[in-house]
Amino acid sequence: MSASRRARRRLGENTRSIHLPRPESPGQSTFGLPVWRAASWNFQSSAEYADVLGGEGPGHAPGRIDNPTTSSFAAAVASLEGAAAPEDVAGQAFASGMAAVQAVFLTFLRAGSHVLAPTPVYGGTFSLLTNVLSRFGVTTDFVDYADLARVQSSVRAGTKIIYAETMTDPTMAVADLRGLYRIARAAGALLVVDSTLATPVVCRPLEHGADLVLHSATRYLGGHDDSTGGVVVGRPDLIQRLREVRIDTGCSLSPDDAFLLRRGMETLPLRVRRMCSTAMVFAAAVAKHPAVRRVDYPGLSDHPGNLLARHLFDSGPEGTRYGACVTVTPTGGYQAGAALADGLRLAGIGSAVGGTHTKAAHVAATARLTGKDAGIDAGAVRFSVGLEDAEDLIADVTRALDSLRTMKTP
Repeated sequence: MSASRRARRRLGENTRSIHLPRPESPGQSTFGLPVWRAASWNFQSSAEYADVLGGEGPGHAPGRIDNPTTSSFAAAVASLEGAAAPEDVAGQAFASGMAAVQAVFLTFLRAGSHVLAPTPVYGGTFSLLTNVLSRFGVTTDFVDYADLARVQSSVRAGTKIIYAETMTDPTMAVADLRGLYRIARAAGALLVVDSTLATPVVCRPLEHGADLVLHSATRYLGGHDDSTGGVVVGRPDLIQRLREVRIDTGCSLSPDDAFLLRRGMETLPLRVRRMCSTAMVFAAAVAKHPAVRRVDYPGLSDHPGNLLARHLFDSGPEGTRYGACVTVTPTGGYQAGAALADGLRLAGIGSAVGGTHTKAAHVAATARLTGKDAGIDAGAVRFSVGLEDAEDLIADVTRALDSLRTMKTP
């Protein structure tokens, strides 16, 4: 045995278990996105560590701050939303859609700030504004965005954010993004758009004047009901401010969820185009049923947002894409709505939209409704159309609606 080998000290079994051989970085690129589960990173020196923490050099700091898998997902959304945007677009990923909404409000609002939001608005956003932010001096007016004159008259000196949804749930009202942009610019306010129900396959609000666009990535971007996340995209200077709040509040997206969400985006156009096409056929067929009082879907010619949607929304060989959510209101109020949802056999009952499975939600039965003045009928049932065949979904709903005609109503 050589002298050098005799002199080498053998490490203890615990140390050997910790310092196992590591694989070399592959020289080839992969088609699939790697998952970097690392919550901490090794640095070559204290100086490098300081540079990375201070944003003075490349690299990754603790997982709460940055992660390459998570950053890749945010960049992917920015790429799709910013495909034809007038400025550069960056993104930040969050632990959920509501974490993304919260980060926007915490970044750009202060005590005394005023927000305009649509009626109805997503229940979680409504609750955040009225139950949480109100305690810190933020005031909100909920306005019917179909009346831009009323929106204009509701602007105050302290209005910092005009918050919109490309399509509201469950009425599927379409926001006049260009009109809201003009009002926001005149007021010196940010136009922030929740485009979860549209996705960049249907509409890209940055092209119509929005400053920031956010998504509950849990919905269509992931698309398989197996991951939770949120994302905000917009101008890099605004996104940098959001990043600082994300770090300080700790609402960062996990690498595993980021991987699933990023993977889902590769099939996003295929899924959403199919869902939109099916939803159009579904809405038109269900609207003819004698037990149905009303169907809310922008693709129907009698929907108040139909003309606006045709101007704002993308189209393809299948025609204009109007989204994949359809709200069906049967005659008979609350009892009829509950019976319709409970009578379905193919569509499941669930509140999450955007998955491959069609889901139905009796709106009045769900928690955290969107406010007293939302004007939502007690019988309304919101369908999130999935990837099933249209004729099967129509048959399922038709059978459930047929049973309503023999149901005794109070």
